[in-house]
Amino acid sequence: MAMKAFVNRMERLLALGGTRRDILFLVLSGAALLVSLFGVSPLPFDMAWFAIVLCGVPIVAGAVLGLVTEGDIKADVLVSLALIASVCIGEHFAAGEIAFIMQLGALLEEMTVARARAGIEKLVHLTPQTARVIAGDEERICPAEQVKVGERIRVLPGETVPVDGVILTGSTSVNQAVMTGESLPVDKTVGDTVSSGTVNQFGAFEMRATRVGEDSSIQRMIRLVQSADAGKAKIVGLADRWATWIVVIALAAAALTWLLSGQMIRAVTILVVFCPCALVLATPTAIMAAIGNATRHGFLVREGDALERLAAVSCVAFDKTGTLTCGVARVTAVRSVSGYDADAVFAYAAAAEQFSEHPLGKAIVRAYLQATGHRPLAAEAFRMVPGEGVCAAVGGKQVRAGNRKMLGGDEAALPPALSEDVQAYENDGSAVIFVTVDGTPAGYIVLSDTIREESREMIDRLVRLGVQPVLLTGDNLNAANAIGGRLHIETIHAHCLPEDKLRHIERYQREGKRVCMMGDGINDAPALKRADVGIAMGGVGSDIAVEAADIALVDDEVKELPHLVALSRRMMKTIRLNLTFSMALNFLAIALAITGVLNPVVGALVHNAGSVAVIVNSAFLLKWGKRQKTAGETGGA
Repeated sequence: MAMKAFVNRMERLLALGGTRRDILFLVLSGAALLVSLFGVSPLPFDMAWFAIVLCGVPIVAGAVLGLVTEGDIKADVLVSLALIASVCIGEHFAAGEIAFIMQLGALLEEMTVARARAGIEKLVHLTPQTARVIAGDEERICPAEQVKVGERIRVLPGETVPVDGVILTGSTSVNQAVMTGESLPVDKTVGDTVSSGTVNQFGAFEMRATRVGEDSSIQRMIRLVQSADAGKAKIVGLADRWATWIVVIALAAAALTWLLSGQMIRAVTILVVFCPCALVLATPTAIMAAIGNATRHGFLVREGDALERLAAVSCVAFDKTGTLTCGVARVTAVRSVSGYDADAVFAYAAAAEQFSEHPLGKAIVRAYLQATGHRPLAAEAFRMVPGEGVCAAVGGKQVRAGNRKMLGGDEAALPPALSEDVQAYENDGSAVIFVTVDGTPAGYIVLSDTIREESREMIDRLVRLGVQPVLLTGDNLNAANAIGGRLHIETIHAHCLPEDKLRHIERYQREGKRVCMMGDGINDAPALKRADVGIAMGGVGSDIAVEAADIALVDDEVKELPHLVALSRRMMKTIRLNLTFSMALNFLAIALAITGVLNPVVGALVHNAGSVAVIVNSAFLLKWGKRQKTAGETGGA
């Protein structure tokens, strides 16, 4: 019980205050050390004691707590020994300086980490607090987390959308910057989806809740933020193991020096300069700075060691739909026969499809609105034919729009020339909607999942970085080859089921390649989990894909992937430089301390200057690549 009470008291002591308290203590300690340095004290004791107490006690308390609770022998243990030894031999200024600079280094690290995470932690503060729930003729305001799926929600201009849902009535523009990074508002109307955390700009609308609470978009992003932990990196564990051995070596060297020279001050100096703080700071500061950089480019890093693994990647496997393509069907061609012109075919198809719930039908209507600027022609007697298409009366004519079965049902012959053209489109993976007017084929409309504008440039940049792109798609071989050819991807695997994608990734790994998988759908989840690094499209991707991945691309801007790969390699170079520098500085300083060149005061300055240098060097990663060109992104892992 006594031990438990002691641990609780220590935890309460360490929990006091925060960044403001640390700054206040550092200011007071710095002023006290200046007074002590000039030997003028208005008090009957050395003013350096203020720094020892304000900055040193938390360090000693942390070291004791680590030893008692976890048997943890790390940097704080050596610092505490150096503090206590300095006080014992009367070097109060050295002890105060050690404590002051150690706390200054810790504060700089904390500020670096806080700045690195600021871009993603702001999502937490954007969580909607309340919602306007409509029940019959009544409106009640309730906490957003209490909204249930299926409830009707009203959102007024200027309000934040409380949950994910589908608009039932009204039209508006929504600022989606928090979720997608888009700088301009996006127009929304009946049938469109809206995400929690986005802001309603103009008109009021009512929506039906589809994903609430922890399942909402904003909460998904927050969970990604909370799981970004630099401490998970494997290389951090390596540095910790080195730090433990350095503590042992430093204690042995200090004891041996004391025995051989008989000078306690040299032994104390060794403890001061050989403290492995710079070594311990070398990796987590670089990782967190790199995570902050990645965040500004749209990536949320869920695992601290994901960037470490990404630096070694030699192959990136891509899903096609929703990753390299937009994932939304768009009208790419309108063809006519039998004397009809293309505009008439388009108009008839849009009129017949305007009441359809089918995604291809909605795509046709949406494209017609964008192309003409006005609503489709009036249609009557609308009817859906399951498995075939739709039919409606438009301008006194019977119009049908659908697949080949719909043509067969009308016993309308498809001209040979038309059939050949259609087959060519279908071989490329496009969908074809046939249109008949009064039973006669009038033409057809081609819908395709268009390639993202930035996909080709992104692939080319990856190749220049020495990374092999691979396409894994469920499309037929002709369609896969067509996409691959346009994107300059030479390695293509078509007809892929989820287990096929998994098998291909495992094969590349058996060949000794480190594989990154990038996808968006549920069918990509197994491959995302199995790959050395999984990157999910956080905007359009499924929840399961995001949860299976190590990194999520929030705004779906795939053009940023080469930057992430180059950043991960730069991060590893920074870590190696930090580790090399800190180790070299430690061994040089201990040699000077053994020979008596360094005293505890100068030793503390040299040692802690190394820690600050490591933190500053890591902080450069926050803005690395801002002016980088592709040619400058090359470099080995």
